[in-house]
Amino acid sequence: MLSPIKIGISSCLMGNPVRYDGGHSHDRFLTQTLGLFCEYVPVCPEVECGMSTPRNSLRLEGDPDNPRLITRKTGEDHTQQMQTWIEKKLPDLEKENLCGFIFKSKSPSSGLYRIKVYGEGGKIKNNGVGLFARAFTQRFPRIPVEEAGRLNDPKLRENFIENIFTLQRWRRFLEDRPTLGKLVAFHTDNKLLILSHSQEIYREMGKRVAGGKQQDFNELLDTYEGLLLKALNLMTTLKKNINVLQHAMGFFKNDLTPSEKQELLTSFDHYRDGYVPLIVPLTLIKHYVLKYDHPWLKTQTYLNPHPFELKLRNYF
Repeated sequence: MLSPIKIGISSCLMGNPVRYDGGHSHDRFLTQTLGLFCEYVPVCPEVECGMSTPRNSLRLEGDPDNPRLITRKTGEDHTQQMQTWIEKKLPDLEKENLCGFIFKSKSPSSGLYRIKVYGEGGKIKNNGVGLFARAFTQRFPRIPVEEAGRLNDPKLRENFIENIFTLQRWRRFLEDRPTLGKLVAFHTDNKLLILSHSQEIYREMGKRVAGGKQQDFNELLDTYEGLLLKALNLMTTLKKNINVLQHAMGFFKNDLTPSEKQELLTSFDHYRDGYVPLIVPLTLIKHYVLKYDHPWLKTQTYLNPHPFELKLRNYF
């Protein structure tokens, strides 16, 4: 296991009583399950920019692309107060070297998606972004972000957590005096993982690595990182996973007995037909990796991209 991953998080999700009504939005999965593997950096924009708890609730008003942060009852404008704090906070967060951020949904400061923006005549548009969330994603476009509410979706949850663990591995690679040879090894170890997200981007990454001697190495690393995170932002699908499973099976063509081959193919069919989750064929493949001591598959992060205890591949 790697060291705990440093993740930014909306403070109320940790159970801190910082919401406008003096309450919190404690998320037990984040604190008691994922929290076993993370070091959280809690952030509450409203409290940290100087607002009290409890306080009058806020909302976004005006242009969804450049909204104002307004107190609902009094109409007081807190936009500049929030922006001043954001300008000071972002450099501090940059020093934290975060591998991800989990935001509170529906928040006028921290919501990522479909935040209500109130316009003239009482018209409401559901296409706003919280002021802090917008500034964070613009400043750190490569850091994985998600809303706590969306993490209740098993696929979104796995994708986000896979992203943060992969980014941590990449950061460790960069800290360990990277060379072209080490980049080739990193790319090789993550082949199946990247393929499960995008074959097209994997091929582009492979071309960049293969031509590494003809490029400035720092530029290559930056380009590779961008492509890696771009690929991971694309969701895996049943079809993509089946392709990867079949690719992995190909490495056993000279090892598996006829009955073992049939057992593996049957597990693929059961997964494809929705009778078993992904963890079933993967467990069988990992069994054969150990049984036949296959060195290349042993290093594939696709087989163990995140802690087994999180049970992220157990859903249908």
